Amino acid sequence: MTKKTRITVILAALALAASTALAQTDAQKAFAAIKSMPGTWEGKMPTGDTLQVNFKVVSGGSAVVSEILGKDDMISMFHMDGPNRLLLTHYCAAGNQPRMQASVAPDGKTMTFNFVDATNLAAPDDGHMESMVLTLLDENHHTEEWTFNDHGKEIKRIFDLRRKM
Repeated sequence: MTKKTRITVILAALALAASTALAQTDAQKAFAAIKSMPGTWEGKMPTGDTLQVNFKVVSGGSAVVSEILGKDDMISMFHMDGPNRLLLTHYCAAGNQPRMQASVAPDGKTMTFNFVDATNLAAPDDGHMESMVLTLLDENHHTEEWTFNDHGKEIKRIFDLRRKM
């Protein structure tokens, strides 16, 4: 191998390594999409009451807080755990804090967060949020499907939210 060929091979390997290092995982892409959601979102509760959700990027861009305003205000925090895990911690009105991990649909628009563990949960079947499906319909419209599990009984709530201009 000539010196010129070796240099070409080394440069090609470095270019490949750099492009691989810059490629985002599905979890990182999903987190970037969530980080594009700051602002106030409004929709209707299944009861017909108005619902407001505020999104804000915090902690130097390492987390996103979602604040559900209503009868029982609740906070959810989205953040990465390494390059492959997008997590959601929900600070629930039930008094516990379920942690959920995302799986991302191939189109990148639907993120399904499933229960991993929780703090302040006395027994595994006590009432807690079991999952949340976030679907990004466009830059001004998304849905959130929350599933609460209490001793095997599931209660689902779907919020259809639009960005408030």
